[in-house]
Amino acid sequence: MQGPLDLLLYVVLPYVAAIAFAIGSIERYRRHAASVTSQSSQFLENRRHFWALMPFHLGLLAVLVAHLVWFLAPALALRWNREPARLYAVEVAMLACGLLALSGFLMVGLRRAADARLRGVTGAWDWIVYALLLAQIAFGVLVAVGHTWGSTWFAAVGSPYLWSLVRLDPDIAAIATLPLFARAHIVTAWLLLAVFPFSRLVHILAVPNSYLWRRPQVVRWHRAAVVTTGGRR
Repeated sequence: MQGPLDLLLYVVLPYVAAIAFAIGSIERYRRHAASVTSQSSQFLENRRHFWALMPFHLGLLAVLVAHLVWFLAPALALRWNREPARLYAVEVAMLACGLLALSGFLMVGLRRAADARLRGVTGAWDWIVYALLLAQIAFGVLVAVGHTWGSTWFAAVGSPYLWSLVRLDPDIAAIATLPLFARAHIVTAWLLLAVFPFSRLVHILAVPNSYLWRRPQVVRWHRAAVVTTGGRR
């Protein structure tokens, strides 16, 4: 039986997040188009950054594409998984991609925390969004490790739930009984959707997205120099 908290997390929160995403993204483009950027910290300019961002982006992209397929074509996913070998292949591949994204994102955070220059351009809001995204990826990995056959139960449970939201007829009976990490994974996804337009994540909407294949670029920060002499500027 669903309680008030279930309704809040799996019905109210998704619609609030969707509205915030839509209105926030439109307003961001209309009023602050120049801010639609990741504020690159010299993307791909050195090996340390390369081995953090590339695994993160590639692993996350593969996982997102898989989730999109399971959402749009659940029957196809279930037919594919009827063959044990194919099911095992999907499980191993998705776990590997999740671990790739998690390790890369951890390195991104450690690099920002260890580099004084990067800390200077990283605000409290950036760290909050980082924590949410890190939790989202970690919950996904924990689900893959502790509750196997995620591609099957996503197609059988997650996809019908999401489509019920699209039809404005929410059905959360099955979602509310999922394991804790799976439910946390869902809630964190809605929270990320809600904060998306107000964070650096909005750069994903910039077209074309050529980050993974463009030539290396160097971004320099120009700040007004402040000279103090005897307490005077």
